[in-house]
Amino acid sequence: MAGSTAARVPALGQPKGGQEGWSKGKVKDKAQHAVILDKTTSDKLYKDVQSYRLVTVAVLVDRLKINGSLARRCLADLEEKGIIKPVVQHSKMKIYTRAVGGTD
Repeated sequence: MAGSTAARVPALGQPKGGQEGWSKGKVKDKAQHAVILDKTTSDKLYKDVQSYRLVTVAVLVDRLKINGSLARRCLADLEEKGIIKPVVQHSKMKIYTRAVGGTD
């Protein structure tokens, strides 16, 4: 009798009934973001960035649907023109805010 109960208990770590152990992960579609700044995106960039409190590469990529390298170049251009000012200049993450009241 003791041997028959051990045969009914499944071994730990094995899926029951031959089920698949891992679920199929969901695949995210590849984003088709712009790699060249066209006129409409450029106009939207200069108009909308002045209303953003926080400006990072991720914010521009998400809102303007542009490439990350293009977003970094846009940030450098906006800083050069005095539209935004740096808050944190880490080597991996640059955080900007809108420039209020002109240059300091």
